[in-house]
Amino acid sequence: MNKIIESLYARKSVRVYTEEEITREDKEAVLNAALQAPSAGCQLLYTILDITDQDKKERLAKLCDDQAFIAKAKLVLVFCADCRKWLSFYREAGLTPRRPGAGDLLLAVEDAVIAAQNAVTAAESLGIGSCYIGDVMENAEDMKELLELPSYVYPACMLVFGYPTEQQKERKKPVRFGLSDIVCENVYRDKGSQEIRQMFADKTGDKSYEEWMEAFWKRKYESGFSKEMSRSMEVYLKEFL
Repeated sequence: MNKIIESLYARKSVRVYTEEEITREDKEAVLNAALQAPSAGCQLLYTILDITDQDKKERLAKLCDDQAFIAKAKLVLVFCADCRKWLSFYREAGLTPRRPGAGDLLLAVEDAVIAAQNAVTAAESLGIGSCYIGDVMENAEDMKELLELPSYVYPACMLVFGYPTEQQKERKKPVRFGLSDIVCENVYRDKGSQEIRQMFADKTGDKSYEEWMEAFWKRKYESGFSKEMSRSMEVYLKEFL
């Protein structure tokens, strides 16, 4: 395994940080790495919000399911899918652009998340831990007000960074599924009962498959935050549909 692949295997979400500050040079290295990510038509259909205001960090922590560690992060970046800025570019040329649609939004989300992953990988190479915060999609009305998001700009994901504590360094990374569990050749294929149970054979601990899955279902899929994400997404989608 080369160093890049080793880094990808080693990387895990970090939610507890030391007091060490991230240097300006390392911060710029992370941000510039994000900009090097692949992008549809090299449009860079995203805007990165660098959250330096502590009050905003505290508010983000509250809006994102009361995750206090967000406010303690040394670097907080919100990657916004931005279908707005190219409208300005077109109008500057005297053109009359159409209203962005759902396809434009999905393309911008792809751009934003690819850039975010570049930032994560760059940070890992510098010894800086990171954690994705999908909850930035929640509470659309409050989030739009807090970040002053105009029409056609959507917070696709948030990243928080900091140097990991020793406990975080030693914490075991969750085991991923195997290739055969995730990869289908040529076409999509539903898994059968035996295949499904085999996927989770080493993940349910002392619980039965049914017990473990019901608990996970309640904690994730049927959770309040999951339903709020869907509601908030509908708020943003109204601008595109």
